[in-house]
Amino acid sequence: MNIRNYLDSTYLKTANQAGISEVENEKIVMQFVQEAIDGNFKLIMIRPDMVVKAKKIIVEANAVTLVGTVIDFPEGESDVMAKLEEAQRAIEEGADDLDFVCNYKAFKEGDIAIVKKEVLRCTKLGLDNNKTVKWIIEVAALTDKQIIQLSSLIKNVIISNFKEEDYNCVFVKSSTGFYKTEDDLPNGATVRTIIMMLENASPLPIKAAGGVRSYQDAVEMVSLGVKRIGTSGAKAIANGEDTNQEY
Repeated sequence: MNIRNYLDSTYLKTANQAGISEVENEKIVMQFVQEAIDGNFKLIMIRPDMVVKAKKIIVEANAVTLVGTVIDFPEGESDVMAKLEEAQRAIEEGADDLDFVCNYKAFKEGDIAIVKKEVLRCTKLGLDNNKTVKWIIEVAALTDKQIIQLSSLIKNVIISNFKEEDYNCVFVKSSTGFYKTEDDLPNGATVRTIIMMLENASPLPIKAAGGVRSYQDAVEMVSLGVKRIGTSGAKAIANGEDTNQEY
């Protein structure tokens, strides 16, 4: 198995979160970009303000690595117009993948119409521009029942409004990797949550993000049926090693 084809190498910390200067943080981002190129990873996932620079490096290297970015990250609480505006900027700046944080808090409060609206409109924007769209549902914030319901909701919106050939371009993704849990509970993908997502989002593909920290973890996720893996330890995983990265 060529695990590199599944890896979305990820660095999403702000300088403040990393406790370093903006210059130092940008240097780390560019190191991740170069690692993704050198490692032939599927994609480099970065914050929106780094897309232009990352794309420039990849184009100059004549590399095939895709550039992904996050939208309304990490809370997902903005209204649909704010999400659309941020996504439009990312598209114009060269992003290939758009990973939207679903408004899972609205979903938990029963505001289903808000979630349906954002999934429909934001997905349409992405697909109209030939982009891959991913919906982050933040499994650690949800009960098992809510994981099942939200995965099904996203699937039903896509099936009802888009063509079958579009399905492979709309993922349901487990986690931001930034959600704070109590008692050190997992805040990302687990086998249990991924199985629930696979069973209820199909035929949409699944991205496992957060908590994949070894080559064995990654292989297990792919064997379950996952099509992408988001990790800040992509280099170690690709080399068959464990990683101590946070997400």
